[in-house]
Amino acid sequence: MPIRADSRSPRPPWAARPHRPAGTRLHTVSLRQVVGGLREGGPLGLMERTGRQAQGALARLDLGTFRPFLVTHPDHLRRVLRDHGDNYRRGTAMWKAMGRLTGLGIAGEGPRWRASRDLWCKGLAVGAHTFADRTASSVDGAVAELARRVATGATVDASAEMTRVVLRAVNPAFFGSRIPQWQCERLAAAVAVAFDSLLWRMALPLVPLAVPVPGDRAFARATRTVNEILLPLIRWARHERQPGPDLMSVLLEGADADGRALSDAQVAQDIVALFVAGSESSALTLTWTWVALAKHPDIAAAVRREADAVLGGGPPRRDHARHLVLTRQVLAEVCRLYAMAWAVPRTAAAEDVIDGVTIPAGATLVLSPYLTHRLPQFWEQPLRFDPGRFTEERVRGRHPLAYLPFGDGPHQCVGQSFFFRQAVLVVAAMISRFDVAVPGPAEPRAAVALRPRGRVDLVLTPRR
Repeated sequence: MPIRADSRSPRPPWAARPHRPAGTRLHTVSLRQVVGGLREGGPLGLMERTGRQAQGALARLDLGTFRPFLVTHPDHLRRVLRDHGDNYRRGTAMWKAMGRLTGLGIAGEGPRWRASRDLWCKGLAVGAHTFADRTASSVDGAVAELARRVATGATVDASAEMTRVVLRAVNPAFFGSRIPQWQCERLAAAVAVAFDSLLWRMALPLVPLAVPVPGDRAFARATRTVNEILLPLIRWARHERQPGPDLMSVLLEGADADGRALSDAQVAQDIVALFVAGSESSALTLTWTWVALAKHPDIAAAVRREADAVLGGGPPRRDHARHLVLTRQVLAEVCRLYAMAWAVPRTAAAEDVIDGVTIPAGATLVLSPYLTHRLPQFWEQPLRFDPGRFTEERVRGRHPLAYLPFGDGPHQCVGQSFFFRQAVLVVAAMISRFDVAVPGPAEPRAAVALRPRGRVDLVLTPRR
């Protein structure tokens, strides 16, 4: 049954649940079961099977010398992300591998992370109104350009087209449009290759960097491309001294934890760290949105009616975003079923106890929003696509950590509001201009982000 607020109790219903999930306190998955799960369904299939078996209990995966804990229950996540967040840090193989590209600022820990985060929050707050206006006009321009470029009934690559649309909005917000759009697209492609090429480094944390593994050459090439684009741009912007409301200007005018100006490399690394969330993750989420709407034509029709009513046949504007209520709920449900950060690692700095289970110092914990969003204790029929889960009433009645596509605690994504403002306008602009069909199936695969397995096609037919 849906979880609803109980007017007879001052506590929301999730607070009355036992803190420990039903069943055993620790679900163990043997090496043999791990290997079998990987053969059967790959990393995502193994995670899904483990999640079904554990049902919210802490799980431990036997990977030989590496035995991470899998954390999915909201009560456990509260301890890791909020109550004892200082004890669970980013010092895992994933973060070390990513740090070669993103540095130790916004993607790190400690004072440098705090200084970078404060700068990003300041930039998003100061430029909020400007970003909103530019986002609306950029989205309109990108969708209009798409309509001019494709023929009636044309089939396009969903991920590529959503990336182009998103980058039109990201460019002014991140760079103040100092970078040509084709260079912005080249940067996005290089960043995507660099992150995808890190998978082997994450899987083999004990292998020294001097020992080559698959993906190293692609990572090196992509990193060179990123630096060739960003570093000259940063040096030029620093020399010109014409700051604007864009985020790069905020970084150039900001200071590190020690009070010194950020170096060119630090600015580039922070931009890359959030460029992934601002562009690639947004484009992938929009791709999954079209997949979901294609499977549910009744919901797609309701989204179209809302877009027609709000936009009134004209271009999207800044104030339209807050009126696209159903569209936002659809995007929230897409983020639930297709959480981009499907597995997020942390390292225990000191020994701790979670639900009676001892977590040794140095242990790796893998938090999986993808699995948390599928726990039947918190989500009725969790595999069903239901945007109605995100009405205000149902959100209030749900455990606050049952839904965390943008993380939680001090490291929660700073760009959540920016994403929704941008994404609702993209969906509304597209669905008011086109009939959108997805002719083939689309299944997720586990990369650094949750990507489709293969190309997702969109068939775009202009509406009369």
